[in-house]
Amino acid sequence: MSARLYLDHAAATPLHPEARDAMWEAFDCWANPNSPYAEARRCNALMEKARSTIAATLGWEHDILFTSGASEAIVMAARRARIESRAHSATEHDVVPHGMGEQSIRIPVDASGIVDMAALDEVLEEGPALVAIQQVNNETGVIQPVAEIYEKVRARGSLLLCDAAQGAGKIDLPEADFITVSGHKLGGPAGVGALLAKDLTQIEPVGGQEKGYRRGTQNVPAICGFAAAVEAERFRKAMPRLKELRQAFENTVEEMGGTIVGKDAPRIPTIGGIAMPGATSASMLVQLDLAGISVSSGSACSSGAMKGSRVVAAMGLGEDIANHFLRVSFGPETDEGDIERMVGELQKFA
Repeated sequence: MSARLYLDHAAATPLHPEARDAMWEAFDCWANPNSPYAEARRCNALMEKARSTIAATLGWEHDILFTSGASEAIVMAARRARIESRAHSATEHDVVPHGMGEQSIRIPVDASGIVDMAALDEVLEEGPALVAIQQVNNETGVIQPVAEIYEKVRARGSLLLCDAAQGAGKIDLPEADFITVSGHKLGGPAGVGALLAKDLTQIEPVGGQEKGYRRGTQNVPAICGFAAAVEAERFRKAMPRLKELRQAFENTVEEMGGTIVGKDAPRIPTIGGIAMPGATSASMLVQLDLAGISVSSGSACSSGAMKGSRVVAAMGLGEDIANHFLRVSFGPETDEGDIERMVGELQKFA
């Protein structure tokens, strides 16, 4: 029997060896890193070294606040930014509209998943706002023109919150006022992430740890594993090879009559969003799982609902695509044999 094939790295990727080693060493550090005595100071030193490592590797020269993950980081900025209005793109991760609240303005996207710039301009004309835009979409891999968006946002006295969970550690970080990063999307452990902030005074403090912006004792072993995964840069080093693999995969999908979602937009090599005409998303997931292949039909935070892709629907592509959508996402170790095996199973749905 063949070993299982994991192609859902956009949901979570296996712990990198470097992260595992760093965590194992840090497990000896059990004290509260915020206390004043020697055991605590040792833990604090490990934590601050990890913070510096992440900053240096990602090229971030401002504050980094450790959180329990990207979702918490998004909510921190979304709810506590010192600016009145909120707006988000129609294809953001579910946590964004929930975190921003019912009054947040939804900015539409085009058929490729790119933010409608005219609609963004209209939002910004209404007054200063916190605007949330993903760097990389978690279902399609589409890369937003964050530099252009940030130029518009900054010119209107607004703030940009960029969800970089799918881009950090793989491609360069964008420029934004707030950036969120997830540990388990880049080879670190689950349960740790970070909010990168250009100016902490733009967020309401709550007291406690992390310079007074987050309450709760930090998870030092997880933070050390997070930093080690960032520093290893396994995804970044694999990008050229993964780009070729994804292209070969998508070429075959199209030959079988499938559709590549977001094909005409810039996309990250680690994610391929496809639609196969011969079966629904739900039936394909079951059959692929029985064949030993793990993929998803969208965000792992909502795919259990087995509904058509919300992201695809926001792109205006219709139920014939949304209800037949699969997200296939690659990791640093994905190889040609993995692609051939996946394609062989997909032929059953053509």
